[in-house]
Amino acid sequence: MARIAFIGVGNMGGPMSINLAKAQHQVQAFDLSPTALKAAEDGGATAAGSVADAVKDAEIVITMLPAGAHVREVYTGSGGIFENAPKGCLFIDSSTIDVATTREIISEAKAAGFDMVDAPVSGGTGGAAAGTLTFMVGGEQAAFDRGQPAFQAMGKTIVHCGEAGAGQAVKACNNMMLAITMIGVAEGFNLADSLGIDRQIVYNVCSTATANSWALSTYCPVPGPAPSSPANRNYEAGFTADMMLKDLRLAQDAAQKAGVSTPLGSEAQALYALYSNMGEGGKDFSGIIQMLRGKSGD
Repeated sequence: MARIAFIGVGNMGGPMSINLAKAQHQVQAFDLSPTALKAAEDGGATAAGSVADAVKDAEIVITMLPAGAHVREVYTGSGGIFENAPKGCLFIDSSTIDVATTREIISEAKAAGFDMVDAPVSGGTGGAAAGTLTFMVGGEQAAFDRGQPAFQAMGKTIVHCGEAGAGQAVKACNNMMLAITMIGVAEGFNLADSLGIDRQIVYNVCSTATANSWALSTYCPVPGPAPSSPANRNYEAGFTADMMLKDLRLAQDAAQKAGVSTPLGSEAQALYALYSNMGEGGKDFSGIIQMLRGKSGD
């Protein structure tokens, strides 16, 4: 089993680090939040006092951080990963950040003698806890192969998407499509409500018909039909609206740089920005149905 450093053990990283420990990997965890670090420790990881302490004996370093600036600082900053990880260590960044920053850091890692891949995930906190995440991996084949034992302990579907940055590119596409789909599902249920149609009937029909999607069948934005949906917990976040807004902005940035028209993606970004500005950014992204029906609650 591998010696793995895990930097960033919050809502997603915490369960991921615990699954690595359950798979008998030796996990050294670090996070700026004492609460998050304690939860990882309770799950089988060993708490480290700093990034440097976490990575000093690691064979693999995994990061799950909020934004590109954090990733760059943790890898390249003073006391960071580049300075303290053993040569030959494999780096896996599972943060969701922009493609350009990802490619720059991977290039710098290679120049410093490290293998590195970008490996953002899909599946939310439920998938992180269950070990069923989808990993979208960008980087060299040899580095992808080296990461397999770690990926398999945390995920169910591991896809090599191409060269450095390809994982981030696929993640941007995925979450843009998800946001657009969720808004469409929400509008459909709001229309059904106004027409007096029982929500369970709408679910039973649409989840087995051409309108079916993950946003409908698994993450249904109204309480009742899908037991695992955050709608049953007053939209307590599995994946917050603010996180979705961040990903939509990344997708729009990529689209603009590529010269691609994404009008529905642009509109989804505008709607999630409005929802966040209403003070609802900490709720699950499926809670946007509340804003679309013009109510603060169900």
